[in-house]
Amino acid sequence: MREKIKSTALVLLVICSLVQSYFLIYRLPGSDPVVKTANDYVKTENMGTELEADELLYPSQITVHLGNNRHTVFYPESTFYNLIYSRLKGRQFDGFQRYPVQNINWSEIRSDQIGLELEFGKGVPVELLQKVMQIAKDPLFEGESISRLLIYSTETEDQVRVFFFSSRGDVVYEATKADLTVQDVKQQADFGKDWVSYTMENGYYIPEQPIEMVETTLLTGLFSTEQMQSSLFFDPSITRYIREKDGSEIYTDGRRSLQVRQGRNWINYTDPAAAAVAGESSPGRNALSAVDFVNQHGGWNGKYRLDQNEGASAESQTVVFQQYYGSGQYGAFPIIDQSTFHYGIISLELRQGTITGYERSLIYSIGDGSDKKVVQLAGGEKLRKKLELLSQESVIKRLYPAYLPSLGEEGLKLTPMWVAELQNGATRILP
Repeated sequence: MREKIKSTALVLLVICSLVQSYFLIYRLPGSDPVVKTANDYVKTENMGTELEADELLYPSQITVHLGNNRHTVFYPESTFYNLIYSRLKGRQFDGFQRYPVQNINWSEIRSDQIGLELEFGKGVPVELLQKVMQIAKDPLFEGESISRLLIYSTETEDQVRVFFFSSRGDVVYEATKADLTVQDVKQQADFGKDWVSYTMENGYYIPEQPIEMVETTLLTGLFSTEQMQSSLFFDPSITRYIREKDGSEIYTDGRRSLQVRQGRNWINYTDPAAAAVAGESSPGRNALSAVDFVNQHGGWNGKYRLDQNEGASAESQTVVFQQYYGSGQYGAFPIIDQSTFHYGIISLELRQGTITGYERSLIYSIGDGSDKKVVQLAGGEKLRKKLELLSQESVIKRLYPAYLPSLGEEGLKLTPMWVAELQNGATRILP
């Protein structure tokens, strides 16, 4: 009988000890646990703002085709850009058919027909476009990423044709059931009649007159290394510090690493072990995961657009968000990232749907300075002469206005420039 009492008492003591340990570790009731899993992060407050995915999905430009090789180009945030895009987002697109892209002379259509063309950079997954446009679900179409949307009306037929171009470059999809009339297209094309005239040459557009942009210097702040550590490591107190010969700093907890290049105010975060956690992977889901990750770890310090959503395989993918500056009459333009001064993009690497790499600037804007002024970028023959010299290096694929950033004592200066993308993959800033 005495042995049974001892055994019972021992069991009660063990149970009490376990309960006490549980309360000490998890701080119950109602508070967060002291112990966190290796996948947990601490969300840092008061850094950048949070954005929804649909706020990052919009064309890099809208080109209006007026016939007789007359065109004009509207840029994000400008009045007619917003008006055209808002109208198209309310239209229905259905009944998709697929064709080889080489079956039609697209340059001839752009030159001769009246229409609209929306460019989406290196590609936006259809499942994301469906969040901002009324695109019907279609198994033939849904696995694609779209680089551009072309809408035009023909003179000989009273109909509107709508084509979505695959970012792979080999196929195009026609929406045979589109909620658009010939009159709709003509009304929207009329917005461009009194705007700067562009001519299409070799597949890209050249303005016949100078175009105007705003040059400015932004007042800036700087996220601290401690803020990024708190955001990206579940327990910053156990991270080790390593200083490299080139002056960069590395913080690591044995699994993750955060490299800070102080001279460039740029971070490179990697978590290779995260790839071992298998998850659902598709271009659309990966882009949404990338948006969520940025929201939780640093936020957004300005206006951004999903610019690149591609990968070498289904398991590995790169998602890049391009920063823009500007609004109103002149529009918003991309800020160019450079090898000598990294700024203007947020880049993420994913494997099997999980973030394994994250790069961004620590610099953020806190407002405009006092030296805002309107400047003109060259057009017409002056611009053509510059392009002729550049075309000797490689075929020019695309030409667009952008901001070249430079950091000085007064802040971040944004200088308007023409930028050319070449066939060989290089990007060149026109002097």
